Amino acid sequence: MGTLYIVATPIGNLEDVTVRALRVLREASGILAEDTRHTRVLLDHHGIGTRPRSLHAHNERARVAEVLEALEGGDSVALVSDAGTPLVSDPGERLVAAVTEAGHDVVPIPGPSAVLAALVASGLETTPFLFVGFLSRKEGERRARLRGLADRPETLVFFESPRRVARTLGELAEQLGDRPACLARELTKIHEEMARGSLEELAIRFAEGTRGEVTLVVAGAEPPPALDDDALRREVKAAVARGDSPKQVAADLAAKAAIPKREIYAMAQQERDAR
Repeated sequence: MGTLYIVATPIGNLEDVTVRALRVLREASGILAEDTRHTRVLLDHHGIGTRPRSLHAHNERARVAEVLEALEGGDSVALVSDAGTPLVSDPGERLVAAVTEAGHDVVPIPGPSAVLAALVASGLETTPFLFVGFLSRKEGERRARLRGLADRPETLVFFESPRRVARTLGELAEQLGDRPACLARELTKIHEEMARGSLEELAIRFAEGTRGEVTLVVAGAEPPPALDDDALRREVKAAVARGDSPKQVAADLAAKAAIPKREIYAMAQQERDAR
């Protein structure tokens, strides 16, 4: 059986590659790359002579059969993307699924990630976070997605085209509210920029768009204020009147109350017993 290596490569600075990644790229029987010209620059810089073959959204299905045949012969294949960790908003999911289903090993070689680089330098909360990736280009789908994210408490991370970033910042401010954010541009490159501010401020600052790869980090929704004692008792009473069990009442109201779940349970039990 063979091995498919998922190899993270630099997102800009060619020095940001691990010793292990370079060894795997040197030893692999073949290298699959999203853009072979881009990957050739990295390989040449580090003296790796293997000629990469393309794997992108338009030929991934055809490449699967070739890779499976190579792995059946005991070969090892390395998959890289243009930058960062493969499969994160990049091709490769179909290939990895087929390789695992066929029983071959899939080994991740961790390293650079624009998602994590932007997140940890943003100045916003890093745990928990939700990686959204690219929003749909279709206006209806994009707005529906943003409405679904409006109440999420996690820090949100988006990828965006420099040509569409102005519109996206405006829509984020409209749908999510004017919350803190960070636009990370050209990470690890010469013109790296970490622009921090509110969504509205960033929308104004980048109204004419920008250049380079863009990662947006946006603060999560603020939790609603906790119910005071009187409001909590009214909600418990209404829930019990609807027929909810004390366990269900406690589960439903725990996030909205400033007291432990067990105390809400006791209140609901008392309310039910009084009926």
